[in-house]
Amino acid sequence: MRKDSLLKLLAAIVIIVGVFFTFVGPLAKSIRQGLDLQGGTHVVLEAEDTPEAPVNGDAMDRVVRIMEKRVNELGLAEPIVQRQGERRIIIELPGIKDPDKAIQVIGKTAMLEFKNDKGETVLTGTDLKDAREQTDQQGQNLVELEFSPEGGEKFADLTTKNVGRNIAILLDGEVLTNPRVNEPIMGGKAVITGNKTLEEAHNLAILLRSGSLPVKVNIIETRTVGPSLGQDSKDKSVYAFAIGLGAVVLFMILFYRLPGLIADIALMAYVIILLFSLKMLDATLTLPGVAGIILSIGMAVDANVLIFEHFKEEFRTGKTMRLAMDAGFERAFTTIFDSNITTIIASAVLFCFGTGSIKGFAITLGLGVVLSMFTAITLTQFMCKNLIAAQLFKNPAIYGYGISNVGKEKEEVTKLG
Repeated sequence: MRKDSLLKLLAAIVIIVGVFFTFVGPLAKSIRQGLDLQGGTHVVLEAEDTPEAPVNGDAMDRVVRIMEKRVNELGLAEPIVQRQGERRIIIELPGIKDPDKAIQVIGKTAMLEFKNDKGETVLTGTDLKDAREQTDQQGQNLVELEFSPEGGEKFADLTTKNVGRNIAILLDGEVLTNPRVNEPIMGGKAVITGNKTLEEAHNLAILLRSGSLPVKVNIIETRTVGPSLGQDSKDKSVYAFAIGLGAVVLFMILFYRLPGLIADIALMAYVIILLFSLKMLDATLTLPGVAGIILSIGMAVDANVLIFEHFKEEFRTGKTMRLAMDAGFERAFTTIFDSNITTIIASAVLFCFGTGSIKGFAITLGLGVVLSMFTAITLTQFMCKNLIAAQLFKNPAIYGYGISNVGKEKEEVTKLG
């Protein structure tokens, strides 16, 4: 029994410590980083009333959805698009090296028009079903348009009536191309030529298929967070994490001796599981998110403090070390569960009603609390029980329980078995 318990304890410690030092660095680096950690571009848009399109709540919600679609299709790393007040929208583009190109795409209204020789608009972007960039056999970069059934009929009628004439295709009032109609075009498909590069055709296709903005928007602020500033924030967050974790480890060893060391090892497992979970969720880590992680580490230690304090109380009543540890975990569970549930509820409220980085803080805190409870009632309990069963140390002081007199020490030492 003693040997089996010792082997289980040593195996758990070796695996946890080994996995921690092997994967903590790569996992931390692989998690997507927010604008405040890696740098990028911060854009503020403001909607403007026009006679044709007044600003209202529904229009702003549509603008947010269109902007989200545009920046997502640009392949940007976890962009943030959110409303601010009644008329403004904040867009954060982490890691963008050339923000001007992204701003050109997200800032356009994408009003597509097909006009005949008389200058009349016959088709608009609302008649468009899809738009895709491609390169033809001659190496031309173009955008292939597919119209809706109604739009296809309009386009066929337009080309039929204008054979031998030009049809101007305009985007936001600027002529993209002015092709000559050689014959009626049926089937509801057409192409826009004149794109210099495939990337230009790609960006144009994004604008067209994401739809026209329902109201006029202006870019009122553009701020770039440089990589050096982001790196400085990252270095400070790593430093804060190391200080916080080191202080917790030292506190547990000083106050709870061997069980405290066991709790620190379980804390290593907690950090690895948390980082792995954030990686699997494809989360974006920001400075508030780092704060949530550091705070959840404190919550993880708090669970172990409750367990060990109850363990001490049970041991004082005359129970053996093994029974006292079992009772300590059992008594602490209700308190741990209740306190963690309140924190999880608070995190859920922040996530539902918060925006941007506040949601990041809520996710890391809520997830951290759940995982801390898991490691406290499983890993810590497993290792502590095997530690006591192995009977490597029989002095209660090793387990964080101070002895007031020699006579009582001798009496309590006999209870370890």
